[in-house]
Amino acid sequence: MPSDVVRVIYRKYDGSAHRDYPARRLTEDDLGVWLGVTAGTKSVYHGRPSVEQIPFVLLVPHHAWWTGMFNPPPRTSEVYCDIASPARWENDDTVHLIDLDLDVVRRRATGAVELRDEDEFAEHRVRFGYPEEVVTEAEAAARWLFGALGDGTEPFATSYRKWLALVV
Repeated sequence: MPSDVVRVIYRKYDGSAHRDYPARRLTEDDLGVWLGVTAGTKSVYHGRPSVEQIPFVLLVPHHAWWTGMFNPPPRTSEVYCDIASPARWENDDTVHLIDLDLDVVRRRATGAVELRDEDEFAEHRVRFGYPEEVVTEAEAAARWLFGALGDGTEPFATSYRKWLALVV
Protein backbone atom coordinates (compact mmCIF):
# COMPACT_ATOMS: atom_id res chain seq x y z
CA MET A 1 0.00 0.00 0.00
CA PRO A 2 1.58 3.32 -1.05
CA SER A 3 2.23 5.92 1.61
CA ASP A 4 -0.25 8.79 1.95
CA VAL A 5 2.59 11.27 2.41
CA VAL A 6 5.45 11.56 -0.08
CA ARG A 7 8.62 13.52 0.50
CA VAL A 8 9.56 15.40 -2.68
CA ILE A 9 13.29 16.10 -2.97
CA TYR A 10 14.71 18.18 -5.81
CA ARG A 11 18.47 18.62 -6.04
CA LYS A 12 20.66 20.35 -8.58
CA TYR A 13 22.93 18.26 -10.79
CA ASP A 14 25.90 18.83 -8.43
CA GLY A 15 23.86 17.40 -5.54
CA SER A 16 23.12 20.71 -3.83
CA ALA A 17 19.72 21.20 -2.23
CA HIS A 18 17.00 22.82 -4.32
CA ARG A 19 13.53 22.02 -2.89
CA ASP A 20 12.27 19.57 -0.29
CA TYR A 21 8.69 19.25 0.95
CA PRO A 22 6.03 16.77 2.00
CA ALA A 23 3.03 16.21 -0.26
CA ARG A 24 -0.14 14.15 -0.02
CA ARG A 25 -0.54 11.36 -2.57
CA LEU A 26 -3.80 12.09 -4.37
CA THR A 27 -3.81 9.35 -7.01
CA GLU A 28 -1.74 7.51 -9.56
CA ASP A 29 -2.82 7.11 -13.16
CA ASP A 30 -1.34 6.47 -16.60
CA LEU A 31 0.29 9.94 -16.51
CA GLY A 32 2.07 9.51 -13.19
CA VAL A 33 1.67 10.25 -9.50
CA TRP A 34 -0.42 13.28 -8.50
CA LEU A 35 0.65 14.96 -5.25
CA GLY A 36 -1.09 17.75 -3.36
CA VAL A 37 0.56 20.47 -1.29
CA THR A 38 -1.62 22.71 0.89
CA ALA A 39 -0.92 26.29 1.95
CA GLY A 40 1.06 26.33 5.17
CA THR A 41 3.15 23.28 4.27
CA LYS A 42 6.65 23.59 5.69
CA SER A 43 9.31 23.22 3.02
CA VAL A 44 12.96 23.89 2.31
CA TYR A 45 13.97 26.07 -0.63
CA HIS A 46 17.67 26.32 -1.56
CA GLY A 47 18.57 24.95 1.87
CA ARG A 48 16.46 27.47 3.81
CA PRO A 49 13.22 26.82 5.71
CA SER A 50 10.13 28.10 3.96
CA VAL A 51 6.35 27.81 4.12
CA GLU A 52 4.17 27.30 1.05
CA GLN A 53 1.87 30.32 0.73
CA ILE A 54 -0.24 29.01 -2.15
CA PRO A 55 -1.37 25.38 -2.56
CA PHE A 56 -0.51 23.39 -5.68
CA VAL A 57 -0.66 19.98 -7.28
CA LEU A 58 2.47 18.29 -8.59
CA LEU A 59 2.39 15.65 -11.32
CA VAL A 60 5.41 13.35 -11.23
CA PRO A 61 5.31 11.49 -14.56
CA HIS A 62 6.31 7.83 -14.66
CA HIS A 63 9.15 8.16 -17.18
CA ALA A 64 9.48 11.76 -18.34
CA TRP A 65 12.13 14.47 -18.04
CA TRP A 66 9.79 16.98 -16.35
CA THR A 67 7.37 17.57 -13.49
CA GLY A 68 4.22 19.69 -13.68
CA MET A 69 3.04 22.07 -10.97
CA PHE A 70 -0.58 23.22 -11.29
CA ASN A 71 -1.48 26.40 -9.42
CA PRO A 72 -4.63 28.25 -8.38
CA PRO A 73 -5.01 32.03 -8.38
CA PRO A 74 -3.47 34.33 -7.27
CA ARG A 75 -0.31 32.65 -8.59
CA THR A 76 0.38 34.15 -12.02
CA SER A 77 1.59 30.84 -13.46
CA GLU A 78 -1.30 28.45 -14.06
CA VAL A 79 1.12 25.64 -14.98
CA TYR A 80 4.83 25.57 -14.12
CA CYS A 81 6.90 22.68 -15.44
CA ASP A 82 10.41 21.98 -14.23
CA ILE A 83 12.69 20.14 -16.60
CA ALA A 84 14.08 17.42 -14.37
CA SER A 85 15.55 13.95 -14.45
CA PRO A 86 13.04 11.11 -14.50
CA ALA A 87 11.75 10.45 -10.99
CA ARG A 88 13.65 8.00 -8.81
CA TRP A 89 11.38 6.55 -6.14
CA GLU A 90 12.73 5.41 -2.79
CA ASN A 91 10.11 3.01 -1.51
CA ASP A 92 6.70 4.62 -1.97
CA ASP A 93 7.28 7.59 0.29
CA THR A 94 10.16 9.57 -1.22
CA VAL A 95 10.74 10.80 -4.77
CA HIS A 96 14.10 12.18 -5.91
CA LEU A 97 14.45 14.53 -8.88
CA ILE A 98 17.37 16.45 -10.37
CA ASP A 99 16.30 19.95 -11.42
CA LEU A 100 17.87 20.79 -14.78
CA ASP A 101 17.19 24.54 -14.68
CA LEU A 102 14.89 24.93 -17.69
CA ASP A 103 11.25 25.72 -16.94
CA VAL A 104 8.19 25.92 -19.18
CA VAL A 105 5.42 28.12 -17.82
CA ARG A 106 1.89 29.01 -18.92
CA ARG A 107 0.69 32.39 -17.66
CA ARG A 108 -2.81 32.52 -16.20
CA ALA A 109 -3.88 35.93 -17.52
CA THR A 110 -2.79 35.55 -21.14
CA GLY A 111 -2.24 31.84 -21.73
CA ALA A 112 1.23 32.73 -23.01
CA VAL A 113 3.78 29.92 -22.78
CA GLU A 114 7.36 30.82 -21.83
CA LEU A 115 10.64 28.92 -21.80
CA ARG A 116 12.62 30.19 -18.82
CA ASP A 117 16.15 29.96 -17.42
CA GLU A 118 17.98 29.08 -20.63
CA ASP A 119 20.93 31.13 -19.33
CA GLU A 120 21.07 29.11 -16.10
CA PHE A 121 20.88 25.87 -18.10
CA ALA A 122 23.79 26.96 -20.33
CA GLU A 123 25.87 28.01 -17.30
CA HIS A 124 25.19 24.81 -15.33
CA ARG A 125 25.72 22.67 -18.41
CA VAL A 126 29.34 23.81 -18.38
CA ARG A 127 29.87 24.16 -14.61
CA PHE A 128 28.32 20.79 -13.68
CA GLY A 129 29.34 18.97 -16.85
CA TYR A 130 25.93 17.80 -18.02
CA PRO A 131 26.41 14.72 -20.22
CA GLU A 132 25.20 15.15 -23.80
CA GLU A 133 22.33 12.68 -23.18
CA VAL A 134 21.07 14.88 -20.32
CA VAL A 135 21.25 17.99 -22.52
CA THR A 136 19.40 16.23 -25.36
CA GLU A 137 16.64 14.89 -23.09
CA ALA A 138 16.20 18.22 -21.26
CA GLU A 139 15.95 20.22 -24.48
CA ALA A 140 13.53 17.68 -26.02
CA ALA A 141 11.31 17.80 -22.90
CA ALA A 142 11.26 21.61 -23.00
CA ARG A 143 10.28 21.64 -26.68
CA TRP A 144 7.50 19.10 -26.10
CA LEU A 145 6.14 20.97 -23.08
CA PHE A 146 6.22 24.30 -24.93
CA GLY A 147 3.84 22.84 -27.52
CA ALA A 148 1.74 20.82 -25.06
CA LEU A 149 1.07 23.76 -22.74
CA GLY A 150 -0.06 25.84 -25.70
CA ASP A 151 -2.21 23.41 -27.66
CA GLY A 152 -4.56 21.92 -25.06
CA THR A 153 -2.73 18.62 -24.57
CA GLU A 154 -3.80 16.90 -21.36
CA PRO A 155 -3.05 17.00 -18.51
CA PHE A 156 -2.35 20.69 -19.14
CA ALA A 157 -5.83 21.66 -20.37
CA THR A 158 -8.39 20.69 -17.73
CA SER A 159 -7.74 17.26 -16.21
CA TYR A 160 -5.53 18.64 -13.44
CA ARG A 161 -8.39 20.78 -12.04
CA LYS A 162 -10.07 17.90 -10.20
CA TRP A 163 -6.87 17.28 -8.23
CA LEU A 164 -6.21 20.97 -7.62
CA ALA A 165 -9.73 21.30 -6.14
CA LEU A 166 -8.66 18.86 -3.39
CA VAL A 167 -5.93 21.16 -2.04
CA VAL A 168 -7.36 24.69 -2.39
